[in-house]
Amino acid sequence: MENNKPLILISNDDGVISKGISALIRFLRPLGDIVVMAPDAPRSGVGCGVSINEPVMFQMIRKDVGLSVYKCSGTPVDCIKLAFYTVLDRQPDIIIGGINHGDNSSVNVHYSGTMGAVIEGAIRGIPSVAFSLCDHDADADFDPAGPYIRDIVEKVLERGLPLNTCLNVNFPNVKELKGVRICEQAKGIWINEWESFAHRGDSQFFWMAGEYKNTDPENENSDRWALENGYVAITPTLVDMTARELMNDLKSWF
Repeated sequence: MENNKPLILISNDDGVISKGISALIRFLRPLGDIVVMAPDAPRSGVGCGVSINEPVMFQMIRKDVGLSVYKCSGTPVDCIKLAFYTVLDRQPDIIIGGINHGDNSSVNVHYSGTMGAVIEGAIRGIPSVAFSLCDHDADADFDPAGPYIRDIVEKVLERGLPLNTCLNVNFPNVKELKGVRICEQAKGIWINEWESFAHRGDSQFFWMAGEYKNTDPENENSDRWALENGYVAITPTLVDMTARELMNDLKSWF
C-alpha cells in the first residue's frame, strides 16, 4: 500500500462475493488504496453483533496493486476489528460499508450488519459511511449510484465527519436519481414479521418475513420520503444514543 494515498477499509453484510461490494470496489479504486475484510457468507441482520462464543478466521482471496481482499468467518463488526488487529499497516482514512442489497433506512439502521461495520468505525473515531440500494436482487444495478458514491466519499475524505457520527446513505432503485436530500430517520415499525411452518413433534418453526409500516408517511424530511420520491437519502447517524431531553426529567424521579 502507498502511504501517500488515502486508505479505504471496506466491509459489508452480504458477503465478500456479493455484487454490491464488487461495485463499491470498482467505484472507489481511483480514490485510494483499498483493503476489504468482509464476511465469507451473508450476515444480514446481525447489527453490531460480535463473535464471542467461537473463533474467527480470515483468508486473503485477492491481491492487486492498491487492493487487498480478505474473507472472514465472523460478523461485519468482527471484520473491522480483525482488520485493525491483523492486516492494516496504518489507520484507514475512511471506513465504508456496502453496497448493501436492500435499504437500511428508518429503523433498519438498528438491524443492519453493514451499518454495524460503519458504527464500529465511528466508535474508533474514523469517518465512516454506509451505502445501500433499495433492491434485494443479487444482480442489482448499482451503476446509477456510482457517481454519487465517489462524490460522497471524496467529500468525506476532504472534510471528515464529527466524532461519533457516521453517514447512512440509501439509494432508491431508479435509473435516474433526482439528487441528494439530507434526511432524518423515518419513524416506522415492522409488522407481520413471522411465517409459520409445519410442526415437528412439539415444535413449530417460524421464518422471518415482515412488512415495513411507515408511521409518519407525510414527513418530507425523512429518509423514506426521499427514497419513495427518487432522491438519494443521506442520514447523519450518531453512535451516542443518549436521550438527553429526558435526563433532567429522570433526575427528578430519584
